[in-house]
Amino acid sequence: MNSKRDHGDGGIDTRGPDRHRLRWRVGGKRYTKAFHGTKRAAQTELRRLLKSADDGQHVAPDKTTLADYLRGWLDNETSCSPKTMERYRQLVDMQINPHLGATLLQNLRPAQIAEWHALLLRCGGMNGRPLSAHTVSNVHRVLHRGLERAVALEVIMRNVASAVPPPKIRPKEIEILNPDQIGAMLAGLAGHFLHPIAVFAIGTAMRRGEICALAWSAVDLEGATVRVERSLEQTRAGIRVKTPKTRSGHRTVSLPTNVVDVLREHRRQQLEQRLMLGLGRPGDDDLVFCRVDGSPHWPDNLSRDWARTVRRLKLPIVSFHALRHSSASALIAAGLDVGAVSRRLGHANPATTLRVYTHQFSRTDGEAAAAIEKAMTGAGGRSLK
Repeated sequence: MNSKRDHGDGGIDTRGPDRHRLRWRVGGKRYTKAFHGTKRAAQTELRRLLKSADDGQHVAPDKTTLADYLRGWLDNETSCSPKTMERYRQLVDMQINPHLGATLLQNLRPAQIAEWHALLLRCGGMNGRPLSAHTVSNVHRVLHRGLERAVALEVIMRNVASAVPPPKIRPKEIEILNPDQIGAMLAGLAGHFLHPIAVFAIGTAMRRGEICALAWSAVDLEGATVRVERSLEQTRAGIRVKTPKTRSGHRTVSLPTNVVDVLREHRRQQLEQRLMLGLGRPGDDDLVFCRVDGSPHWPDNLSRDWARTVRRLKLPIVSFHALRHSSASALIAAGLDVGAVSRRLGHANPATTLRVYTHQFSRTDGEAAAAIEKAMTGAGGRSLK
């Protein structure tokens, strides 16, 4: 079976059931493209190609597969941190290429994206388990970013991932410790190397990597402040010190009095330990929280040590990152405005703070409404009715 149908500067050769060859001409140069689908779909695709030529947006056919393109994109991407790129590669290798990688980049269609979402949500995880909507959304964003680059390079005309939204994510309440749990946690850690770290994490709401990279030169015990200037990032290749990626990440955090007291005692014990080991006094560039030999705590190892310790000591089972959340929650409960909380956390935008801690702000707002009602009824309890 081989029939032809011309469409001005283009035509369709039918090669079999749902198999066609598209032909068209741009600037005197002829192009062909295999197409699998109905005749009507082939006609629609040909019209799109001809229109793109008329609009000056024609992209020459290319045999590059999505898998090959994404690998090349990742190899040449320089705008992301090594940690981010490591995660991108993991998602591409595990969730994108096994399902969509064999498709020619230029042949990828929105319907395939929608089917891919459904597949991942149904059985895209380990051993055929469902993936969460959050993970699928993350994978979708990686694909979208990669295709956006292909559009910029004029390898494709449009980003088909833009046509299909990622799955909706149900807001999940963050993991926090209430004030009683914080007290019990710190009391249970007394004498453990994690105690000063936990006190500092709750007192400053600093991130894990920021705590691991903190040097004594950034701590002002007299002025009760600490400067956040760098962070420790861990990847499979090792660790590296990096600067905050946003201006708001560079910040000065005030220290509560009890945190200053704990830091003074921690520095005294650190000095004694170093002198016993013959390492001398800690210098300004030495780390505040480190291993016995002065080397840094690797962020992932710190989290693992934390998880093992709280289980062994039968303390509240929360992640190390929950200490940052608990600190932020306490600030919100104390009535600090979103701008002040955002600056202390180092968020680039207060909207991020509102999104992450929406439940805490909702509670605070409820208390505000009660306070307003009390004010409106007057000191003598007079009703407005």
